[in-house]
Amino acid sequence: QVQLVESGGGLVQAGGSLRLSCAFSGSIFSIYRMGWYRQAPGKQRELVARFTSGGMTNYVDSVKGRFTMSRDNARKTVYLQMNSLKPEDTAVYYCNAARDYNYWGQGTQVTVSS
Repeated sequence: QVQLVESGGGLVQAGGSLRLSCAFSGSIFSIYRMGWYRQAPGKQRELVARFTSGGMTNYVDSVKGRFTMSRDNARKTVYLQMNSLKPEDTAVYYCNAARDYNYWGQGTQVTVSS
């Protein structure tokens, strides 16, 4: 059973940075497509960043140039480095592992104050 545990959220002022981590366990890390999603109050969950099967990373337009997704295969961990944060980035951020089934972490709150 895949388990995902996010960490690194918090409260930060606009313009600041945070790095989220997602620790993967329970299966073979490399065969899952990993991604980060977020859900703001009253809004639907949206894709933030995701690795593609071709080795690229897709980002939602609103975070391009500010967020960077990376992975450490030895640690079975994916990261989301978030720079130049804006109040509209405030949301619960979820790690996702996808293959035949979508697995989700419990989420970590990111709050950006203006």
